[in-house]
Amino acid sequence: MSDLDLDELAGELAEFAPAAKKHATYTPREERIIAGFEDIERFFEEHGHLPQHGEARDIFERLYAVRLDRLRALEDCRTLLASFDKHGLLGRVEIQSEEVELDADDLMAELAGLGEDGDDITQLRHVRSAEDKRAAEDIARREKCADFDTFQPLFKKVKDELADNTRVTRPFELKAEIRPGAFFIVGGQIAYVAEMAEIFTNPQGRTDARLRVIFDNGTESGMLMRSLQRQLNEDDAGRRITEPVAGPLFADRAEDGETETGTIYVLRSRSDHPVVAEHREIMHKIGVTSGAVESRISGAEKSSTYLLAGVDVVATYKVYGVNCQKLEALIHKVFAAAQLNLSIPDRFGHMVKPREWFLVPLAVVNEAVERIRDRSILDYRYDPQSGQLEQMGR
Repeated sequence: MSDLDLDELAGELAEFAPAAKKHATYTPREERIIAGFEDIERFFEEHGHLPQHGEARDIFERLYAVRLDRLRALEDCRTLLASFDKHGLLGRVEIQSEEVELDADDLMAELAGLGEDGDDITQLRHVRSAEDKRAAEDIARREKCADFDTFQPLFKKVKDELADNTRVTRPFELKAEIRPGAFFIVGGQIAYVAEMAEIFTNPQGRTDARLRVIFDNGTESGMLMRSLQRQLNEDDAGRRITEPVAGPLFADRAEDGETETGTIYVLRSRSDHPVVAEHREIMHKIGVTSGAVESRISGAEKSSTYLLAGVDVVATYKVYGVNCQKLEALIHKVFAAAQLNLSIPDRFGHMVKPREWFLVPLAVVNEAVERIRDRSILDYRYDPQSGQLEQMGR
């Protein structure tokens, strides 16, 4: 190979340089087609399948199916959308639209509100609200629970415990509250999370998991965790059902003369430190705050207290009428034998030893909270050897 100076080398490489991108401009019709295709992509990402035809399908899914057929059939649409088709939807199946006579503009008119400017595709008429549509979709996807006899006693027990205030309901707050064994009230029904598959990252970069949710009317759904989270957030009456409680400390509301004083929170670190990576599933920061947990962990990446890394909130518990500092000190005393002994450099290179991090399974933290509820926690300490709370003096 001959030697090249820098100028010659630059000239050689110039042939392979990508052409400068030009800012694309689209006609109003093309913009509507692109926006309509993005609706189809969102449907595919949320439901995991292409929109389908059929009288039993939701009106939006049927319209998306017609729209997709027409976009596949029109060469100019396929050309326009080629760079937007990140999931290969345009070529996923054979074109089948013989009975459909709508072109792309006609189809958009079906969805358009036809307001004063005639082009507002975000305003719909003669259709249900998005909230009603989503609720109907989820109900339509439910099927009869073949082994409901197994779960029926659980629902009866929960209803009895709600009636005698052994359990209470609270507003849904965090995705971390959705876990196997949890009960919720959504759409006027009690829902039980029976199973949770392996957590994965969806196309939007967010964690999700497939659930098996059993409803007290004898149906079940294989919905995603984020779908249940969305339903609970959108339902004004949506609630989570607590574990059995005893005493006013964890009551649904403060007793007379008491005020809500804080939250016990359990965090998990995203740090790539070898020790953290090895023990991530059982390594938790446990604390109590009188403010919002979100405010407490803001800027975690810059604080050695949080191992100079982001954190995930894996559990929270509301507390009433207690001294937060004393409660936190008690919890740390219970888990003192499992406190993490780790030193890391702070932003300035000084070695620091973060506190409040413990090598303890989340299930044991939940047990400790239950013992705080019945005040028996004073007699218990965590034993790292057995991995359990042990009663002192035994």
